[in-house]
Amino acid sequence: MANTLIRKGLQIPLFTYPGVAPDELFEHIVSIATTAARSGFDSVWVMDHFYQLPGLGRPDQEMFECYSLLSALAARTSTVRLGAMVGGMTYRNPAFLAKTVTGLDVISRGRAIWGIGAGWFEMEHTAYGYEFGTFTDRFEKLEEGLQIAKSMFVNERTTFEGKWFTVRDALNVPKPIQAGGPPVMIGGSGEKKTLRMVAQYGDACNVFGDAATVARLMGVLDAHCERLGRDPGEICRTRLGTLVVGRTMAEAEAKVSARFGGAAISDLPADVQARVRSMFVIGDAAAVQEQVQELLDAGLDGIVFNMPDAHDLDAVELAGEVLRPVLG
Repeated sequence: MANTLIRKGLQIPLFTYPGVAPDELFEHIVSIATTAARSGFDSVWVMDHFYQLPGLGRPDQEMFECYSLLSALAARTSTVRLGAMVGGMTYRNPAFLAKTVTGLDVISRGRAIWGIGAGWFEMEHTAYGYEFGTFTDRFEKLEEGLQIAKSMFVNERTTFEGKWFTVRDALNVPKPIQAGGPPVMIGGSGEKKTLRMVAQYGDACNVFGDAATVARLMGVLDAHCERLGRDPGEICRTRLGTLVVGRTMAEAEAKVSARFGGAAISDLPADVQARVRSMFVIGDAAAVQEQVQELLDAGLDGIVFNMPDAHDLDAVELAGEVLRPVLG
């Protein structure tokens, strides 16, 4: 039986919308979130980045600090879970981050999910003065931060002495609404470090890739769970990918073409075509449902969809309608 923590999530990746002025921007984002909820999405996600990412837009385009935005959305929604897809441990002291995520859980009355990862976008670190460090450094920080935050969610006081972080008698009052704290989603597809941490600390994982890649990663996660004595059924397995849906196949393909400057997928460079195939779900209702079912059959419990046209509320409604037969 599928773990139903996350079944059908919507990530909002962009905040630059045609015809929407800065003073209207938040209200439009609220409209996206509430439309998603009405359309059957069970969770709404935003990225934890300070600059827009390469491939999605320019660095100087609109981007919100994720927990400010999530807390505001918590006050304007009532059913959807809310989380960062996914947070970077390098951006905040983990004790402060535990306090922040707890605040989101209280404001939302128990709808927070703590999405977290090691961090990767070096440009942001340099610009904001955060130490980027080595790959190993970032994963050591992630593991220490997981231990600190999970303790602060449940214990009266937390003391921790690590290589990177130290806290002494750290208080976290009020406690999260959810018993044991918000569910922890660890993002990334690393087989040795990330999926081991999922098995050890996580309530959910979020990976990337096509169905064959997902199936292989789920097998790796199962092996980590067996080695650590963890019931693999306790972990909700999700994938982040881009959804482009149309009422016809031609409409969906036109949306993709517009995203790539008018070029058809077959005309894109080989590496871009490969990325589209591994990350995108494209098509009309029948095609999208077939691709989603293939991913579920590979071992997923749910999927988080990154919709580049989420500012179009009709597109969000259509996505909910198309996904309902396979994801509920």
